[in-house]
Amino acid sequence: MKTLGVLGGMSWESTVTYYQLLNRGVRERLGGLHSAPLLLHSVDFAQIAAQQKAGEWASAGQVLAEAARGLEGAGATALLLATNTMHKVAAAIEEAVDIPLLHIGDAVGRALQERGIERVALLGTRFTMQEAFYRERLEQRYGIQVLLPAAEAMAEIDRVIFQELCLGRFLPGARSFYLDQLALLKAQGSQAAILGCTEIGLLLDGCDSPLPLVDSTERHVAMGLEWMLGV
Repeated sequence: MKTLGVLGGMSWESTVTYYQLLNRGVRERLGGLHSAPLLLHSVDFAQIAAQQKAGEWASAGQVLAEAARGLEGAGATALLLATNTMHKVAAAIEEAVDIPLLHIGDAVGRALQERGIERVALLGTRFTMQEAFYRERLEQRYGIQVLLPAAEAMAEIDRVIFQELCLGRFLPGARSFYLDQLALLKAQGSQAAILGCTEIGLLLDGCDSPLPLVDSTERHVAMGLEWMLGV
């Protein structure tokens, strides 16, 4: 197996899920006592979140680039950036290392293509929903049209992520609100929904969703397992 580096902590609630799913995936495929050869750099999310809010993306990118160099130096053969939003600075990470960054947008795009989905709803932080870096990758590389919630709904989705989900609070009111938004987006023509924040899957786990869900965390983990195992 190849050693995989994980840039995590954004938030650590979902980084735990990455660790669990990567190890479960290896065990399911290889059996016995096999587990995933991983290197983890978990950042202080308070610093990154403050840089996001201030628009200091270059500074945040350098923090992650330095962490990526450390993982490469420790023996990682590829990287998973365990967050959707910080893929806005994917280029800074890629420029800092000689190993591949397995991009979460590609993991999601390929999953949508495999299902024949052409119009998809996107839920995530306001950065992921409103800015071009995520939507354009799906549109330009995979021919997928991305539909977004209304502006007020996007603000509430973002608030829930930072003030509840990233703090480990998964509340019934938030769950109902997210499901209502998915129903509205289905009415607008969405064929499926991207859970484009790595914590949203924790909120909606086991829910009866009005749309088929593509969990970015699960798809990203599948890409990491493919790299590690070569299958």
